[in-house]
Amino acid sequence: MSTAEHQEFLASVRALLTKHAGSAAVRAAMDTELGYDPALWRLLCEQIGVAALAIPEEYGGFGASLVESLLVVGELGRTLAGVPMLGSAVLGGQAVLLSGDGEACARLLPEVAEGARTIAVCWADERGWDEPGVHETGGALTGTAHYVLDGMSADTFVVVTPTGLFEVEPTAPGVTRRPAPTMDPTRKLAEVGFADAPARRLGSGDQSATIARLREIAWAALAAEQVGAADRCLEMTVDYAKSRVQFGRVIGSFQALKHRMADMYVLLESARSASVAATAAVAANSPSAAEDVWVARVHCSEALTAIAAETVQLHGGIAITWEHDAHLFFKRAHGDAQLFGAAHRPVTQPA
Repeated sequence: MSTAEHQEFLASVRALLTKHAGSAAVRAAMDTELGYDPALWRLLCEQIGVAALAIPEEYGGFGASLVESLLVVGELGRTLAGVPMLGSAVLGGQAVLLSGDGEACARLLPEVAEGARTIAVCWADERGWDEPGVHETGGALTGTAHYVLDGMSADTFVVVTPTGLFEVEPTAPGVTRRPAPTMDPTRKLAEVGFADAPARRLGSGDQSATIARLREIAWAALAAEQVGAADRCLEMTVDYAKSRVQFGRVIGSFQALKHRMADMYVLLESARSASVAATAAVAANSPSAAEDVWVARVHCSEALTAIAAETVQLHGGIAITWEHDAHLFFKRAHGDAQLFGAAHRPVTQPA
């Protein structure tokens, strides 16, 4: 797509989310077991085709790129809607594609593109994503994957192990799953246990490069989400500063608050630049992808954390109430800073 086409595409996504994923809708969905509105996911898939964007045409997708998929992830960051775009359509779909397993791609991806199948990537151990929580012996899996996106509702698990990627059915013997407690109520995570569970290997040979690229995609997608969330935080803060009256003046007229909001804007735009560079590098699989993604991971995490904190501060007491969305963005900021691995921790890949 050209830049103009991207803008038209984003306008369509934002219009749909504005209509169907407002604050009340997101709050209602986050209290459900699923964590998101399945009707919203159907609309996004049927009317815009968000799940099909980065899936090749031969597997029922649009054959676009990760750029378009991550634009959608960014828009979802503005609303905090918990639909399975990041966990399934991006990470799950890309994990299957990257495995190079043509049979699995032909069998799984058409339904992923339709939004009819959700794939959850099972990866982290209890300490995080530096080491897999699950190991394979003789074609069976044992261990526990922690912090699994869409883990409670997924139709298929793709499990990252030190010896490669494996496909597992959630109903297979030895597989258990339970909700994981989270700081962020808008994002559901799960713990998935495997006790000598039968599994099907995806692809062949050394998958370490595949796993490294999957991490890059995860971090680039998360950076896009963080920029979307930060953009919405600044927008809420500016709107509030224009309407809140104190000492007979709107608070946005006070110089000190203007400076703070200007600093938020500068931080947001620098994060946006880092995110755009990371997305482009990952989509093109360029030699600089690892470095660009690392920069985006660090800076976008710091930017959203700082902007969300300023959003709370500049809204005053109302921002810490349950009724206001500022605290939801604050929690998303801290959750995102740890998801897929802490930003300031050196990168290590599974052996």
